[in-house]
Amino acid sequence: MSDPQDIQSLFQDAHTEGVLSQAAFQSLDVHDLGVQIQAGLGIEVDDVMSSEIVLVTIMPDDSGSIRYSSNAQAVRGGHNAILDALDQCPQKDEILIHNRYLNGTVLYPYCFLNQAVRMTPQNYDPRLGTPLYDQSLVLLGTVLAKAQEFSDNGVPVRTITLLITDGADVSSQRATAKDIKAVVDDMLKAENHTIAAMGIDDGGATDFRQVFREMGIRDEWVLTPGQGEQEIRQAFQLFSQSAVQVSQAAGKLSGF
Repeated sequence: MSDPQDIQSLFQDAHTEGVLSQAAFQSLDVHDLGVQIQAGLGIEVDDVMSSEIVLVTIMPDDSGSIRYSSNAQAVRGGHNAILDALDQCPQKDEILIHNRYLNGTVLYPYCFLNQAVRMTPQNYDPRLGTPLYDQSLVLLGTVLAKAQEFSDNGVPVRTITLLITDGADVSSQRATAKDIKAVVDDMLKAENHTIAAMGIDDGGATDFRQVFREMGIRDEWVLTPGQGEQEIRQAFQLFSQSAVQVSQAAGKLSGF
């Protein structure tokens, strides 16, 4: 897929099939959004032999406050622990994973687990802003586009996504919480998407449950670790367990 216009046609397919409401479709119907989504799509559907696919998608916060709070190593370690946990999963060959930082850097587009890049001090040095809504829209749009690619090719797909932030949105230029909620609501209605969010304590300045609720994310999928490596690692571990469960399709999940 080489043209952002193709991504809009995927969203049009989803809209036609009733997967995307008019409100969500309009939120995603922006040309430069397609360009950003393009960067995350990665592996071609024809290169995946599995009869079903699980998309695991992670958006680590790379804002400066992560560094100031000395949480960078905890986030790096948490992401790498997700890779390790999924690698132990019997269904690992059916998993595609994608990591896009909160400020838009794609660490790796959708790829097989053995191609995923571990986070290191060299490739993750948090020092930017918090465009939570803008980049959540890009990330969820990427999940939707990739899922629709597989669906259009007759391959069943399930997704689990983790948004991570240690503060409220302060630098989005276009998207609002309402835009995100329109997309999240549609994804959750489809029942093959799981969307989780982690709010790392910023000293009590942000009510993360409220922030994520306004974005449409269900309370049972919200993690609110304190500012310590152990608590942050434990939150990542909970997400890892849920991702493994999704990949094993272990009945109906009920959050953390």
